[in-house]
This record gives sequence, C-alpha cells and structure tokens, in this order.
Amino acid sequence: MYVDRRLAGIQAVQTLSRLNRAYPGKDTTFVLDFVNSSEEILEAFRTYYDTAELEGVTDPNLVFDLRAKLDATGYYDNFEVDRVAAVELNPKSKQGDLVAALSPIASRLLIRFKDAQRRFNEATVVKNEKSVSDAREERDALILFKGDMGAFVRLYTFLSQIFDYGNTDIEKRFIFYRRLIPLLEFGREREGIDLSKVVLTHHNLKSLGKTALNLGDGETKKLSPLSESGSGSVQEKEKALLAEIISKLNELFEGDLTDGDQLSYANTLRAKMLESDELIVQAANNSKAQFANSPTLTTELMNAIMDALAAHSNLSKQALDSERVRDGLKDVLLGPAQLWELLRAKGAETRPGGP
Repeated sequence: MYVDRRLAGIQAVQTLSRLNRAYPGKDTTFVLDFVNSSEEILEAFRTYYDTAELEGVTDPNLVFDLRAKLDATGYYDNFEVDRVAAVELNPKSKQGDLVAALSPIASRLLIRFKDAQRRFNEATVVKNEKSVSDAREERDALILFKGDMGAFVRLYTFLSQIFDYGNTDIEKRFIFYRRLIPLLEFGREREGIDLSKVVLTHHNLKSLGKTALNLGDGETKKLSPLSESGSGSVQEKEKALLAEIISKLNELFEGDLTDGDQLSYANTLRAKMLESDELIVQAANNSKAQFANSPTLTTELMNAIMDALAAHSNLSKQALDSERVRDGLKDVLLGPAQLWELLRAKGAETRPGGP
C-alpha cells in the first residue's frame, strides 16, 4: 500500500488494516508511507490493539441539546417535521407524498443560500465589508445547519441502540433530518484552482528505513466519549491559503526546513512589505496585474529579504542567490499571502473618508 496523505486514529487503523484481507497467493504485505511517522501509526494501532477503553461516559442528553440548537435556527417548524414523519411512517404513502412534504422546506433553504451567495459576491466586488460579513454569516449558518443535522443523525443512530429515548419528537426529527439533508446541495462551493497546466518537473524522496513497531510497549491511550456534538464551524479560507503557501514554498526551497520555518519566512516578508508606504499607494491605485509588474515591488521584496536575512539566513541566502526563488516568492506574496489585497486595504484606511 502506498500512503500519500495523513492518517491518524481510527482512520489509520481502518485504512492500513485493509492489507489484512486474505487473497490467494498473498503471503506478505508492504506499506510505503510518504507522509506519516512510524510513531503516529504506532500510537493509532496501540489504542485498539488489546482492549479499547473509554476515558469517560457519553452523555445521552447530547441529542436533546442538538435538537434544541437546530430548532432555534427557525429554518423549519413542528408542522413540517410532523408532516414528513407522518408520510415516512405511513405504509400507504407514495414517493410523491414525501417529495411534496420536503420540497417547500428544501426550496426555501436553497433559495436563501443562493441569495446569500449572490449578495456575498456582489458585496465583494464593490468592497462593502459589512455586506460581505452579513452575507457570509448567513451562508455559513446554513452550511452549519446542514452539518448539525448530519451530526444529529449520526449521534441518534449510535445512542438509540443503547438508550431508550422514549420521545417521539426525537424520532420525528431523526426522520426529518435524514430525508432533508440529501436535498440541500449547498456548502460545496470552493474557490477552485486550475491544475490543467500543472506539470510535475521534479520530486524528492528520502528513505527513512524500516521501523519495527512494537504494539506491546508504551502506554495505551483511552478513547474519548462523544461530546459537544454540533459545535463545529465552517473551515476558514485562511487555513486553505496557509496550506497553499506552504505547498508553494516547498517547491522553491531546498534542505531540511519545516513548514513552520517557511511559513514564518513568508509572513516576515509580507509584514515588512506591508510597511512600505509606496507599495500601499501603488496597490490602492493599480490593478493586481499592474501591481505585479511594478519595479517597486521587486525592489521592496529585495529589501525585505535583506531585512529578514538575520532571522532567516538559510532561506534568505537561497532567495538572494536565485531569481527563480525570488519570482516564486513574488507569486506566493501576490497569491495566497494576499499582499496586494492587504496593502490596498491599508491604503483605504489612510485615505480621506476611508473606514
């Protein structure tokens, strides 16, 4: 098995344990892992190797807490829940009856999400920060609502096997949420990255050798009980941008450098360039394409590299010695690091009549 993504906990155990499946002529297994450390894999397997224990008790009242949270959103009412449940439990009901019961709710929520997305896009174009924030909050609230419904369904499916809730409202909501979730096709939008012209030019492999993982040694961690179901949040765009910065810097620099080293270096350069009054003026009065071709940008990048030399001597030396690296750094700063956008925002704050 070739592993090219991070595995941890039960996911690591389930994924790697697939190798244990018997097949004629199969007498051994082999794992080539490009991402995970042997310690992480050993820790994941050790938890389930002998006897898996819980460190605490799962509170069955979590289902009631999550129901209260979902009811408080106001996205549906009791009549709609009862109607869907009645259709589901009636053996004489037809598919059309279920569609008729669910369609008004799903359509209302989908229209609401699309309207929030439209207002978000329009406000982004005109740079109305308050309208952007309001539209984002409404859009994210709908995404979280769908996620919380999924959490309720999973939680109730698990806990109802060992705990008798004796509550028809809980059962009705389980039926209602389970039927509504597949109809809500929002929350999947992503700011895509065009990879059609990406060509792999080089890669670097480093053998770390073979490691014996002794499951019998060390302390076995106990499993955590379910807690605070429905307390998730929408993934912030900043996290995706940080991952993109790290990925691009990995292509530029060589040597045993951590992601933290490279991310810190990029942040240092950005912070120093944000101090440039000249760049602030240029970003405020030029498009991003025009700003990218500014000689001042190249000069200020070199000044920032020199200023960061003491703190980041290894990275700075490579940047100073290679125009390719400097060009790559410029792409990172103008791309996921959002240097132009931040400079433009600072310029708006300093202009008369600015926020």
